[in-house]
Formats: sequence, structure tokens, C-alpha cells
Amino acid sequence: RIKRCRNYYEILGVERDASEEDLKKAYRKLALKFHPDKNRAPGATDAFKAIGNAFAVLSNPEKRLRYDEFGSDQEHVSTGQARHYNYYTEFEADITPEEIFNVFFGGHFPTGNIHMFSNVARDAHYYPRRHRNERAWTQEQEEEENRPQNSYSAFIQLMPVFIIIIVSVITQLMATNPPYSLFYKSSIGHVISRETENLQVPYYVDKNFERNYQGAELQELEKTVEKDYIDYIQTSCWKEKQQKSDLSNLAKLYRDERLKQKAESLKLEHCEKLSSLIGMHKGG
Repeated sequence: RIKRCRNYYEILGVERDASEEDLKKAYRKLALKFHPDKNRAPGATDAFKAIGNAFAVLSNPEKRLRYDEFGSDQEHVSTGQARHYNYYTEFEADITPEEIFNVFFGGHFPTGNIHMFSNVARDAHYYPRRHRNERAWTQEQEEEENRPQNSYSAFIQLMPVFIIIIVSVITQLMATNPPYSLFYKSSIGHVISRETENLQVPYYVDKNFERNYQGAELQELEKTVEKDYIDYIQTSCWKEKQQKSDLSNLAKLYRDERLKQKAESLKLEHCEKLSSLIGMHKGG
């Protein structure tokens, strides 16, 4: 009967206005009847595949719409050999009948419709090849479903997270604090105040500083301290000048005497420190 059918509706035994539930009901009945594991009759395998392909196409709204429009114009061809049963080449599903069967009788049915694709190259026998990505996705899905859900597998799944946490902790433990700060920082132990020998730049160190830095090492470190301090003072001086300039411009724009006085009274403390340091450096 299925071999003689000229369209997918006849294969499933439903009307052209069949609902999604009608399609599912018809498929369940026929798939159980013709599944190769239960039906050893000649041609049962081809019938099972035809049923799966018909359902896969008609259960997809877009595929079904195109099939209703163009499918009737396609010739239904049979080569005369049961194992090489041909379907409408334009309307073939990119999912195997076994996968469709497992979806129905494996205990769950996906929300929405199964995605189908047209113009899929067919294999040497009777069903289109699946895309490589589709095969990989299906294999991963099956492996995921078959994987035992026990404490060991859960531990394996969480292993990357544990590794990241461990590496982070080790990195923090191995990281060394800088030997000095330009400001008081009790959080890292920089609470002891010192001054550089050359420019008398204040900086803070921990209680073990004097044991670790002496002689040439101390001199090199203090050069770094002075350089960092001068960079900080230069940046702060630029900010002060910018603030003073902005206030002056606003005072002129709005003719605001209050802003003008504030701009004139603004002290450039860091600029004064910078000038002092430059003088000391030249004097040295």
C-alpha cells in the first residue's frame, strides 16, 4: 500500500488538512507496525523509512507548505527494487527514521518541529546523507543521554571549574607585593615611612624592608621610587592646571565673578612640588 502511495499524506493515511496531532497519531501507529525490529516482512524497512520521511516533512510548517505547493508535481518513481525505493528528491528530511522513532518512543518529544532541509544529497541506497554537523550533534546528544549521572560524572564535569579556582588561588599565593608604596597602605603592610636619600621623596615600606634592601639595591630602588613620584606629581600638576583653566573659561563665558575668584584662588600644590623637585635635582 505504501509503495503505491503517490504523496506523503497517503503514506500516513491522513487528509491534507490534518493537524499536528493527527500526524503524530498516524506516525506512532505506522512506525510501531513497520519498525524493522518488529516487522521482518520484505519491504518493511523501506516502508518504515517512507513513513519517517513523510512525517518529518509534513510536521515542519515551512517544509509542508512547499510540499503542498510543489510536491504534487514531482513524479513518484520506483526503480523496481524494494531496497532502492525512491522518494521525492526535493522533499527529503535531514534526520533518519530511527532518530524520529527514538524521539517518539524514547520518552520525550521536542518542543516545536524537527528541522528539515531540502536538496540534501542522497546516499547509495535509500536515504539522504545527514550533514556532518547534524551527525555530530546527534552523536553528542546520544552520548549525553546515555552517560551515567552519578557523583563521578558530576565531578568530571566540574573539574574545569576546580582547576580554574586552584590556579587562581596558587597565583595569588605566589604573587609578591611591591616592595614600596607612595602612599600609606596597611592592607599590604606598607606602614613604615621612609624618604629617598637624593630628593627626600616620602614612601612607605613593610617591616622587613631594611633586611631585604641595602646598599646598591636600596639605591636602585629609591631611583625607581623617585621616578614614580615625579610621574605622579607631573600628572597631578597637569590636572590642577586643567581645573584652573576650566574654571577661568567658565567664569569668562558666564561672566561669573564667583567662579573667577575661585579660579584665581585655586592653588597648584603639585605644580609647586614639581618645581621644588626640579630645583633639587638641578642642585644635586
